[in-house]
Amino acid sequence: MPYDLALTLAEADSAVAIQRAIDQVAAAGGGTVILPVLDLTLDRGLELRSGVVLQGQGAGTVLRKGPGRVYPLSGYHNYGMTDVPLLSAAGLHAGMTVSVHDDFRRGFYSTFARITWVEGNWVGLDHGIEADYIAGDHPRLTTAYPLVFGHRLHGAGLRQLHLEGNRADNEAAMDGCRGGAVYFAKCVDLEVADVTERDFHGEGLSFQMCRNVRILRCTFSENTGNGLHPGAGSTQVLFADCQGHSNQRAGFFFCVRANHITVRGCHFAGNDLGISIGTRDCYNLIERCTVSGNRGPGIHARLSPAPTEVHSIEIRDCVITGNGTARDAAQIDLEDSAHDFVIARNRLAGQLGLRAVQQVHTVYLEDNDSSGCAIPNAIPADKLTPTRPSFPAGYDQATPKAWRHLAGV
Repeated sequence: MPYDLALTLAEADSAVAIQRAIDQVAAAGGGTVILPVLDLTLDRGLELRSGVVLQGQGAGTVLRKGPGRVYPLSGYHNYGMTDVPLLSAAGLHAGMTVSVHDDFRRGFYSTFARITWVEGNWVGLDHGIEADYIAGDHPRLTTAYPLVFGHRLHGAGLRQLHLEGNRADNEAAMDGCRGGAVYFAKCVDLEVADVTERDFHGEGLSFQMCRNVRILRCTFSENTGNGLHPGAGSTQVLFADCQGHSNQRAGFFFCVRANHITVRGCHFAGNDLGISIGTRDCYNLIERCTVSGNRGPGIHARLSPAPTEVHSIEIRDCVITGNGTARDAAQIDLEDSAHDFVIARNRLAGQLGLRAVQQVHTVYLEDNDSSGCAIPNAIPADKLTPTRPSFPAGYDQATPKAWRHLAGV
């Protein structure tokens, strides 16, 4: 039977203590670690385990990111090594979670790891660094880390918490491929519900190479990156009743090959742009969402040339209004080689409703209300189709073929 472990305030007084409880429940076969009402600053990320749910008491359970400092490497260090030399390791301790990157190697070439030992100014890591780091490129270790994260999990969850990113006291951002305030990689069967988060130096929520994920009634706001970021081949994902607002990048960012995703009943406002769709992001459904007051487009199919173009997207029953507050943008902007878009029963309002570049084709429009737009539709007639394209879109249409690219996940 699931093992539920409710912690007292004294039993949850540090990240180390909470991690110990997570590991204890995992060792017992899984269950729920229940945090009390608290306001706790974390000096390291909390790592979930398979079969474990971390649950708080709602807005009263607050986890804060600790200070983020920068530790320059003392020189060149090569790929795969499980240690790094620093100019100074003062303040670093075994068990802390850290990132390593330089001026040029970001994305999956950055490293996220846990410190295993500190000897002088050498720091051991729990796995090898992801790139060669060259002295002239200013390599550095930073105490940038997710507040909650997991790798290669099956059946884990996060519920009823508030997370504070504390970006004012964090010198370096965390790259969205390796982290976010909440981050998962290569996981199956995840649920994040009733979580609010703000003010992280990076992405609010990021997960990479995951499948069967449910994000429910969550808010990710005021981050320096994107609000919600499903990426790197993630598939079979449901976002329901979520919000992404006041983020410096997109409210919602479909990353590379994010497929068979449903975004339902969500609200994206006050971001750089509302929803961004890109390379190989296909078979996705956006329905009953409100996208408003973003500086750029409301929904943007970004530059993605064939054969990795955006296609097979349905946008229906949404309210997309008042976007393009800071630059020329349509409520729905389709670029490059995007095709097979179904845009149905949406209400659009703003200077420009729909726009597409010349390479776009096979766009089907049905019963959209663009009466609130000065220019309702700037899509050339030869890009439109009178026949509704047929394709399986969204979370509940995924079959095993949809995740065959995720070998071993």
